[in-house]
Amino acid sequence: MIKPGAKAPSFSLKSDDGKTVSLADFAGQRVLLFLYPKANTSG
Repeated sequence: MIKPGAKAPSFSLKSDDGKTVSLADFAGQRVLLFLYPKANTSG
């Protein structure tokens, strides 16, 4: 579990247009992430 205010670990995800985007792509910039852990799941 990541604690509030901690730096995010390195990761890569597919964007809505299918391109891979990495957190490193935004080095030196502020990034706001919205995570929906139950989106599109049965849980």
